[in-house]
Amino acid sequence: MTDQSPPILADEIVEVSVALDGERVDRALAMITGRSRSEITDLITAGRIFVNDVAVHVRHHRVSSGDVIRFDAKPLEERVALRPAAVGAIDFEVIYEDDSIIVIDKPAGLVVHPGAGHHDDTLASGLITRYPDLVEAAQRGAGDPSRPGIVHRLDKDTSGLLIVARTPLAYDSLVAQLASRSMGREYRALAVGILENEEGLIEAPIGRSTRFPTKMTVLASGREARTRYDVLNRYDQPIPLTLLHLKLETGRTHQIRVHLSAIGHPVIGDVRYGGRKKEIALERPFLHAERLRITHPTTQASMEWVSEIPADLASLLRELHQLDADERI
Repeated sequence: MTDQSPPILADEIVEVSVALDGERVDRALAMITGRSRSEITDLITAGRIFVNDVAVHVRHHRVSSGDVIRFDAKPLEERVALRPAAVGAIDFEVIYEDDSIIVIDKPAGLVVHPGAGHHDDTLASGLITRYPDLVEAAQRGAGDPSRPGIVHRLDKDTSGLLIVARTPLAYDSLVAQLASRSMGREYRALAVGILENEEGLIEAPIGRSTRFPTKMTVLASGREARTRYDVLNRYDQPIPLTLLHLKLETGRTHQIRVHLSAIGHPVIGDVRYGGRKKEIALERPFLHAERLRITHPTTQASMEWVSEIPADLASLLRELHQLDADERI
C-alpha cells in the first residue's frame, strides 16, 4: 500500500501484501503499521477494525493477500462520537422493522456512515435519532459505535435496500450471512454499450488501486470477486446502452462498478469509473439495490424485500423507451 491513502475521517486504510497472506489480522496490522499488538487487540474488541468492510471481532481472523483493512487511526479516547441528526433532517424510508432488524430503502445522495466531510448528515446519524436503542446495542457488540448496526453499506449515490441489526445476535448472524454469501443482493444497472450475451459471469479479483487509492480496480493480487448478470433490455439511442439485472456472489467495495468498467461497459453516470457520457443527463451512477434476501436472525424465516426503481432512473428509462419507439416508426 502506498503512502497516499485518503484521509477518511479517523480511519486508516492498509492493504495486505503477499508476504502476509494467511497471517492473523492482529499480527498483520501490527507489522504493517508499527502499532503494538495490544493496541490492535483493543481496536478489534471495540469493533473498529474492518477487513473488506466487514467488522472483525477476533484477533485470530486470518487475512489474505489483497485484503483491505480499515481501522480507527486515532486513540480510542479521541474518536469523534457519532452525533444524532435533528429530527426529520435525514430522509430515508424504513420498509420493514422488528426487534432484530431494520430494512431501509436508501435514497441516492445519502452517505451511510461518517467519513471525510460527513459527520451528522449521514444515515447513521439519522438512524440513532429514530432508533436510539442502536447506540446501546453497538456498545454491546452490534457493530462499530460510529456505524451502529450497519452490516453492509451502499455508496453515497447508489439507491436501494440496506439492512441494519438492532442486537448483537442479529449483527453476528447478518455478518455471517454476508461472509458465507447466503445473503442475496440484487441490483439494477444501466451499462454503457451493448452486451451481446444474454447472461454472463464477471469473475475478476478486486483490490485497491495503487495509483488512485480512493478507487478500486481489477488486480491479480486482489480479492476474489464474482458478479452475475442478465440482460433486461438494450437501447440504441441516444447512445448504445444495456439494462442489466445483477447478482453479487461476493461483496467487494465498488464491485459492480469496477467489474462493468473492466469489461468495457461502465455504469452510465459513473464519473469515477468512466461512465459519464454527455448524451445522458444523469447526475449519479445508474445503480440501484433492488432486492435483498436474508434468513431472519431470530426466527430463521427466509425473508425478501424489493425496492422499486427510483424516479430519476425510471424517468431515464422512459426516455430511452420513447426514443426506441420513435426510431421504429
